[in-house]
Amino acid sequence: MMNRRTDNEQLLDDVFAVAVPADFREALLGETLHQLLRRRRFRQTRHAAALIVALGLLAVFIRQNFPPRPATPAPMARTAEKSYETVRTQPLPAGDIVTTHPLAAGQFVASAATVETIQTTTGNFRVLNDDELLALVASHPAVLIRTGPHSEELVFVNPQDANGFPVN
Repeated sequence: MMNRRTDNEQLLDDVFAVAVPADFREALLGETLHQLLRRRRFRQTRHAAALIVALGLLAVFIRQNFPPRPATPAPMARTAEKSYETVRTQPLPAGDIVTTHPLAAGQFVASAATVETIQTTTGNFRVLNDDELLALVASHPAVLIRTGPHSEELVFVNPQDANGFPVN
């Protein structure tokens, strides 16, 4: 039986144009196979590194979205805490209460020679209604603003009028 030369061997013979020693062809084939294996390992290493990086990023993402649980477990039954405190009160003794009394006429102390005492009495005034109040300030533009059921405020358009003006 005769060995037939393969197409690859014939191609190599044609390229080198001379018959090359068998060990050279084996060395060339061995080097080619070695380079192919290196490329294959490099691709496998690159794929493994990409997988590890992806898993690391996934772990970081999961950790950020789910905070860690507290180290101490929560108690099973919680005791009710009082949100109030009972305070007992009693009235002060009469001797501890502070009161004021008007001074007698001879007890007044003043830096001026004469002091006039002014007293107000009840019943010497009456409450103006809205129309009467607005009639008093008719020469100056003003608005009566109600701020509540029993409170109102008189606002002048010209702020200087609020300081007062001569009455006729």
